[in-house]
Amino acid sequence: MAVMRCFVSGRVQGVFFRASTRDKARQLGLAGRASNLPDGRVEVIASGPEADLAALRRWLRLTFFRGDSTRCPVMATAILVIASRP
Repeated sequence: MAVMRCFVSGRVQGVFFRASTRDKARQLGLAGRASNLPDGRVEVIASGPEADLAALRRWLRLTFFRGDSTRCPVMATAILVIASRP
């Protein structure tokens, strides 16, 4: 299991960004939340398998910015892997 936290800026409030992110995360089997921040960014926190978190991160970069990853303001992404104990 792993946890990802990222901040997304740009036009992400008032355009169904959080709802779309929630739907994609559910489709990937992830748990988490997307919250509006006072500075206009959205914070996305998700947990689940590392490969699925990477897929969500790619989706955030490509879906909302029409495949132009040079314009994508997904910033400060971190994935923390949580080791399970035997």
